[in-house]
Amino acid sequence: MQKFNAFSGVVCPLDRANVDTDAIIPKQFLKSIKRSGFGPNLFDEWRYLDRGEPGMDNSSRPLNPDFVLNDPRYRGAQILLARDNFGCGSSREHAPWALEDYGFRVIIAPSFADIFFNNSFKNGLLPIALSAEQVDALFAMASAEEALTIDVDLESQTITPAGGDAVSFDVDPFRKHCLLEGLDDIGLTLQHVDEIRSYEKQRAAQAPWLFSGS
Repeated sequence: MQKFNAFSGVVCPLDRANVDTDAIIPKQFLKSIKRSGFGPNLFDEWRYLDRGEPGMDNSSRPLNPDFVLNDPRYRGAQILLARDNFGCGSSREHAPWALEDYGFRVIIAPSFADIFFNNSFKNGLLPIALSAEQVDALFAMASAEEALTIDVDLESQTITPAGGDAVSFDVDPFRKHCLLEGLDDIGLTLQHVDEIRSYEKQRAAQAPWLFSGS
């Protein structure tokens, strides 16, 4: 997992509440567990005018001109702005995989579904919960003729819209540490690799019959 560094990114305003994980990445794409390659199918049913299937050449598919992700203003966006209860529905981890693979690093919304919220941190995404009034203000700025850019600083726990004031957000200290250091569950375990090897060596000496087949 890459370290989460401070950055300045374009905001894509997805003005919808209760966006579920099947909308984020439809069920037909869940056969793969590679954790990569899902970006082209992010919001597939809203983004394209035909039905997407695994293995399709997405570059030749007809785009939905009314879907915000296809608006040239938001090309290369790294921050997704949404409404209440983002990431509801099934617990598929493919949802944060698809968002991250597309290029999003931050999701801002008034509230998130619990499982999606937890999965996001484990996959390098930063979900930021702000008040409905703060989100309304960001939507107003992001919907202007010129795309909104926001500076994101996880260390100081602030986001700063271009031309606006810094807004503070809360984040669990342990999750913050993991994002800043780029540590997923595997990375956290590997921090103790020496202790694990020492234990395995000691255990093999104590009960060699357990390791006779290895």
